[in-house]
Amino acid sequence: MFDLKNKTVAVVGVSADAAKYGSKIFKTLKHDGADIYAVGRQDVKVMGEQVYKSLSELPKKPVLVIMVVPPAAAMPVVEEAVKLGVKEIWFQPGAENEEAENFAKNNGVAVTSHACIMVRGGYW
Repeated sequence: MFDLKNKTVAVVGVSADAAKYGSKIFKTLKHDGADIYAVGRQDVKVMGEQVYKSLSELPKKPVLVIMVVPPAAAMPVVEEAVKLGVKEIWFQPGAENEEAENFAKNNGVAVTSHACIMVRGGYW
Protein backbone atom coordinates (compact mmCIF):
# COMPACT_ATOMS: atom_id res chain seq x y z
CA MET A 1 0.00 0.00 0.00
CA PHE A 2 1.35 3.43 -0.81
CA ASP A 3 0.91 6.19 1.72
CA LEU A 4 -1.45 9.01 0.84
CA LYS A 5 -1.45 10.34 4.41
CA ASN A 6 1.37 12.74 3.62
CA LYS A 7 -0.38 14.23 0.60
CA THR A 8 -3.31 16.59 0.28
CA VAL A 9 -5.71 14.73 -2.02
CA ALA A 10 -8.85 15.77 -3.88
CA VAL A 11 -11.33 13.26 -5.26
CA VAL A 12 -13.28 14.77 -8.15
CA GLY A 13 -16.60 13.05 -8.76
CA VAL A 14 -17.93 12.63 -5.22
CA SER A 15 -21.69 12.60 -4.71
CA ALA A 16 -24.22 11.72 -2.03
CA ASP A 17 -24.73 8.35 -3.75
CA ALA A 18 -22.70 5.91 -1.64
CA ALA A 19 -22.72 3.36 -4.48
CA LYS A 20 -20.74 5.63 -6.80
CA TYR A 21 -16.99 5.09 -7.01
CA GLY A 22 -16.09 8.70 -6.29
CA SER A 23 -17.84 8.44 -2.94
CA LYS A 24 -16.38 5.00 -2.21
CA ILE A 25 -12.84 6.22 -2.89
CA PHE A 26 -13.36 9.35 -0.79
CA LYS A 27 -14.74 7.35 2.15
CA THR A 28 -11.99 4.72 2.02
CA LEU A 29 -9.21 7.28 1.96
CA LYS A 30 -10.90 9.40 4.63
CA HIS A 31 -11.13 6.36 6.92
CA ASP A 32 -7.43 5.73 6.26
CA GLY A 33 -6.59 9.20 7.55
CA ALA A 34 -5.72 10.94 4.28
CA ASP A 35 -5.85 14.75 4.12
CA ILE A 36 -8.65 14.55 1.59
CA TYR A 37 -11.26 16.78 0.01
CA ALA A 38 -14.36 15.93 -2.01
CA VAL A 39 -15.23 17.74 -5.24
CA GLY A 40 -18.52 17.23 -7.04
CA ARG A 41 -21.54 18.91 -8.55
CA GLN A 42 -23.91 18.36 -5.62
CA ASP A 43 -24.13 20.72 -2.67
CA VAL A 44 -23.98 17.98 -0.04
CA LYS A 45 -21.84 16.61 2.75
CA VAL A 46 -20.27 13.17 2.69
CA MET A 47 -19.08 11.73 5.99
CA GLY A 48 -19.73 15.17 7.46
CA GLU A 49 -17.37 16.79 4.96
CA GLN A 50 -18.38 19.47 2.48
CA VAL A 51 -18.37 18.51 -1.19
CA TYR A 52 -16.79 21.47 -2.99
CA LYS A 53 -17.81 22.56 -6.48
CA SER A 54 -14.27 23.02 -7.78
CA LEU A 55 -10.62 22.54 -6.92
CA SER A 56 -10.25 26.31 -6.54
CA GLU A 57 -12.72 26.30 -3.63
CA LEU A 58 -10.70 23.86 -1.54
CA PRO A 59 -9.14 25.24 1.66
CA LYS A 60 -5.78 23.66 0.70
CA LYS A 61 -4.21 23.03 -2.70
CA PRO A 62 -4.14 19.32 -3.44
CA VAL A 63 -0.94 17.64 -4.52
CA LEU A 64 -2.89 14.73 -6.01
CA VAL A 65 -6.23 14.86 -7.83
CA ILE A 66 -8.11 11.59 -8.34
CA MET A 67 -10.47 11.85 -11.30
CA VAL A 68 -13.70 9.83 -11.08
CA VAL A 69 -15.69 11.69 -13.73
CA PRO A 70 -16.89 10.91 -17.25
CA PRO A 71 -14.15 11.55 -19.83
CA ALA A 72 -16.11 14.48 -21.29
CA ALA A 73 -15.92 16.27 -17.92
CA ALA A 74 -12.17 15.82 -17.45
CA MET A 75 -10.63 18.70 -19.41
CA PRO A 76 -11.99 21.63 -17.36
CA VAL A 77 -10.87 19.92 -14.15
CA VAL A 78 -7.41 19.24 -15.55
CA GLU A 79 -7.07 22.83 -16.77
CA GLU A 80 -7.99 24.06 -13.28
CA ALA A 81 -5.54 21.60 -11.69
CA VAL A 82 -2.72 22.83 -13.92
CA LYS A 83 -3.56 26.44 -13.11
CA LEU A 84 -3.41 25.63 -9.38
CA GLY A 85 -0.08 23.86 -9.67
CA VAL A 86 -1.29 20.34 -8.88
CA LYS A 87 1.60 17.88 -9.17
CA GLU A 88 -0.22 14.63 -9.95
CA ILE A 89 -3.51 13.52 -11.51
CA TRP A 90 -4.83 9.96 -11.37
CA PHE A 91 -7.52 9.05 -13.91
CA GLN A 92 -9.58 6.19 -12.54
CA PRO A 93 -10.75 3.54 -15.04
CA GLY A 94 -13.59 5.04 -17.06
CA ALA A 95 -12.37 8.61 -16.50
CA GLU A 96 -9.50 8.44 -18.98
CA ASN A 97 -9.35 11.25 -21.50
CA GLU A 98 -6.32 11.27 -23.79
CA GLU A 99 -6.58 15.00 -24.56
CA ALA A 100 -6.78 15.92 -20.86
CA GLU A 101 -3.98 13.51 -19.96
CA ASN A 102 -1.70 14.96 -22.66
CA PHE A 103 -2.54 18.50 -21.57
CA ALA A 104 -1.57 17.64 -17.99
CA LYS A 105 1.67 15.92 -19.05
CA ASN A 106 2.61 18.81 -21.34
CA ASN A 107 2.22 21.13 -18.36
CA GLY A 108 4.48 19.14 -16.03
CA VAL A 109 1.83 17.15 -14.18
CA ALA A 110 2.49 13.47 -13.46
CA VAL A 111 -0.37 11.38 -14.86
CA THR A 112 -1.51 7.85 -14.08
CA SER A 113 -4.36 6.20 -15.95
CA HIS A 114 -5.74 2.79 -16.85
CA ALA A 115 -5.27 1.64 -13.25
CA CYS A 116 -7.39 1.88 -10.11
CA ILE A 117 -5.68 3.83 -7.34
CA MET A 118 -7.52 1.76 -4.75
CA VAL A 119 -6.32 -1.56 -6.17
CA ARG A 120 -2.80 -0.31 -6.96
CA GLY A 121 -2.54 1.22 -3.51
CA GLY A 122 -3.72 -1.94 -1.78
CA TYR A 123 -6.85 -0.37 -0.30
CA TRP A 124 -9.26 -2.77 -2.04
